[in-house]
Amino acid sequence: METTWRWSLLAAVAPVTWGAAYFVTAHTLPATHPLWGSVLRALPAGLVLLALARRAPHGTWWWRSLVLGALNMSAFFVLVYVAAQRLPTSVASTVMAVSPFALALVAWPLLGQRHRAASLAGAGLGFTGVVAMLVTGSVAVDPLGVLAGATAMLMSSVGFVLATRWKDDVDVLTTTSWQLVAGGLLLVPVAVVAEGAPPALDGRGWLGLAFLSLVATALAYVAWFTALRHLPASAVGLVGLLNPVTGVVVGLTLGGERLTGLQTLGVAAVLAAVLVGQPAVQARLPRRRPAPGHASDPERPAARLAAVGR
Repeated sequence: METTWRWSLLAAVAPVTWGAAYFVTAHTLPATHPLWGSVLRALPAGLVLLALARRAPHGTWWWRSLVLGALNMSAFFVLVYVAAQRLPTSVASTVMAVSPFALALVAWPLLGQRHRAASLAGAGLGFTGVVAMLVTGSVAVDPLGVLAGATAMLMSSVGFVLATRWKDDVDVLTTTSWQLVAGGLLLVPVAVVAEGAPPALDGRGWLGLAFLSLVATALAYVAWFTALRHLPASAVGLVGLLNPVTGVVVGLTLGGERLTGLQTLGVAAVLAAVLVGQPAVQARLPRRRPAPGHASDPERPAARLAAVGR
């Protein structure tokens, strides 16, 4: 059980840094270069991890890296960049919090992971908290920004589950480096055609990029994919609800955004959802006893004989 909590805490590194990434993107990078901003976030992070992994893709991983790089990195980063520039930090990060539902739904057919009622209840509670945080704020919501954030969330949910299904015998550091390099390279020609030369950044811009690339990307994705290999997707998805909580806190403390009473309750609901959805907590919840005579009823003779046979 202690090990489970350690994996959950490791997973939390990703959404906390992602929640802060919205503020960093909006306040340090130019809104006119989402493609180059995404390239400069993904490619350096991938090259750093590749230098540590020292292993090139092989076999099916050539095309898998391209697919995962597009879903989890290139298109995802561009959409997140747009959302960060068009929405307040608290709202932009909140949109992504529907991911527990998406991860749970995608993991069911692709990974065969069925989810306990507590996981679904936690996702529902988290979604309720997110709605409270989103619709009761004091700022107007840009529909295009919301659409960009929601599309990014759906794409990454599919990509995260596929990355877990395709893990094979390749370590997380290596597969993450391949995805980031592939995602960055896919965007380079598009950025050149659509935006021309890379933007000129000042010192604050380069510091922002260093945080986005090394912390909110390289470190965050290694932590996230490692947790996905050791915990159910629904549990990791609920940890992802720390993304909007971080976004709200950063928006309040650094961005001058205001929090209403209902938004405060929303934050509390999201934190409760993260706690309820963790396997270590669910293990302490009472399980429903099978009905008498059911095949799984330990009192049924056939069930006892089957147990002995095993």
